Amino acid sequence: MRRDAHGRGPRRPLLPSTLPGYRTRAEVFDELAADAAQRLASRWSARWGHVEFGVEDVPPSQPAPWEHGVPLGRVLPGEYGAPTRVVLYRRALEHRASAAELPTLVRDILAEQVGHLLSMRPDEVDPDYGAPD
Repeated sequence: MRRDAHGRGPRRPLLPSTLPGYRTRAEVFDELAADAAQRLASRWSARWGHVEFGVEDVPPSQPAPWEHGVPLGRVLPGEYGAPTRVVLYRRALEHRASAAELPTLVRDILAEQVGHLLSMRPDEVDPDYGAPD
């Protein structure tokens, strides 16, 4: 609920919801990840079965023994009827790329994770892998 500050009327948003600045960084990142996942799903979904794509803010505090440094994404195998999940870590990716480079990095990390899932090279999964936008 918006309050009436000092009798000057109710507060309003600084930006209209139609402007790009209205969305949060998390919302922008979620949209980038969804677009990249949809792009790969249209090509590979018949081969990978039931896979969910997700975004988490940060990776777990304990990295897997084979991971060196902070992971940017991860494939979580499905267990007990749960689907396999491909997760991107938003803060780690945002830290490594500028706003202009972020779509390319998201696309590449997602191609790497799906490549791991399908036992394929990332450039086979996505022909644009490694190419600048």
